[in-house]
Amino acid sequence: MEFITEAQEITYMKVNKFLNQIFGEMIKKSTEKTVFLYQKGSTVTHIAIWPWRDNDAIVCVRSYVNFGAELVPELLHHLLTVNNDMRFGAFGIDEDGDIYFERTIVGSTCNKKEIKTSVLAVSHTADKYDEPIMKKWGGVRQIDRIKEIL
Repeated sequence: MEFITEAQEITYMKVNKFLNQIFGEMIKKSTEKTVFLYQKGSTVTHIAIWPWRDNDAIVCVRSYVNFGAELVPELLHHLLTVNNDMRFGAFGIDEDGDIYFERTIVGSTCNKKEIKTSVLAVSHTADKYDEPIMKKWGGVRQIDRIKEIL
């Protein structure tokens, strides 16, 4: 695995240590990318370490909530309204129109408690909202999509 900056590598090593201490074998590591995976319920949470500016990195914690839902105004309004009450993250839509829940934190200042809170909050929120969104607006949950691929 290649790191783009020294700060990314330092953050990766720190987050790797924290994740192993908190979640142990529940964490899976990519061998090619600076990404860790945590599966709980119907979601898989991605913990990615990206360079940020010249001297830092960010820890992006993301779980996909739905693939293929019809992005009608009612759904988009719902996501934005729910975002208003969120304390640890927000819903977003990627370039393919898939819905995710994400929280990003600064790598150089993150600590073990913040990593744990971020992973659990993102995972819990995605798991809480994936089924109601699927039932009302269609699409599939992340776990169902993974099963389709396998």
